[in-house]
Amino acid sequence: MKREMVLENKFNNVLEWVVPFAFIFCAGWITWHLPAFILTCFPPADVSDYDKLSALFQRIDLTPNFYQLFGGFADFLDWGCLILLPILGYIGVKTVRRASMEFEDWTSADRLAVFVGRLTMMLIVLLCFVMLYEVLLRYVFEAPTLWANELSLWLASIIFLCAGLYTMQQRSHIRILIIYQILPKSLQRLCDVLSTLVIVTFAFFLCYGGYREAFDKFYRWETFGTAFDPPIPATVKPLVLFITVLVAAQALLNLISDWNKQTVVHSAADDIGEDDIARLKASIGEDEASIQSSSRRGTTQNQLSGKN
Repeated sequence: MKREMVLENKFNNVLEWVVPFAFIFCAGWITWHLPAFILTCFPPADVSDYDKLSALFQRIDLTPNFYQLFGGFADFLDWGCLILLPILGYIGVKTVRRASMEFEDWTSADRLAVFVGRLTMMLIVLLCFVMLYEVLLRYVFEAPTLWANELSLWLASIIFLCAGLYTMQQRSHIRILIIYQILPKSLQRLCDVLSTLVIVTFAFFLCYGGYREAFDKFYRWETFGTAFDPPIPATVKPLVLFITVLVAAQALLNLISDWNKQTVVHSAADDIGEDDIARLKASIGEDEASIQSSSRRGTTQNQLSGKN
């Protein structure tokens, strides 16, 4: 029985690393080849826009002339990644587990935000590797790349957006609680409702005002205009709206989940970790021991001087 539990834990640990990595790979592949799906499924009506997008895709296609399906631009790998992406997302959401330092009271509805947090953590690692690779080539081999700077900017913008959803789920966003904590529970609930209403209202008007621009940038597949020419405007602008909607939904979910919970009083001690507390206790114990030792030595010396 114990052996089966150990094997199950190892399997879950492997899944927690493999599934997010596979999801990021499929999402990255689809994002880079997304013009193929636009040309295949929703081709632009304007001939010039169609030719421009077609020329762009032929320039960036990583697998040209590789078993194209359905008579379009997308090939076997493109459709395979598109099919795998929701499957990997479902497995990742279902298998994600709370880490020891994360927020304790989370429900099954929080799994999406936690899985996005895992993706964000892996993207941070990927961003660090890209930056280290560029530093190595630039300052050691004097052969800088043409893509590392734009890719770093692209990854950093995605990390910033996705981290906002994870932060909302963890209740780690910046809050000023000096007045909130002294209010009765009824007024605290009113403050929670008002703050959630502000977030939802902001998300609504942001989507209402930015939808058309985001759709145009995505449909035209607007790129960054550099040598690497990544589609940062075409991807980040729609992602801003999508993540903002998820943050608003998570804020509403937090309001429902925390409605009947006891008020938690926060203090400066919340920012101190268990390791720091252990070190403080150890240092205090050492100080007390040294004080007691000094006191005993002083008493002994007084006794000896009295005898003399």
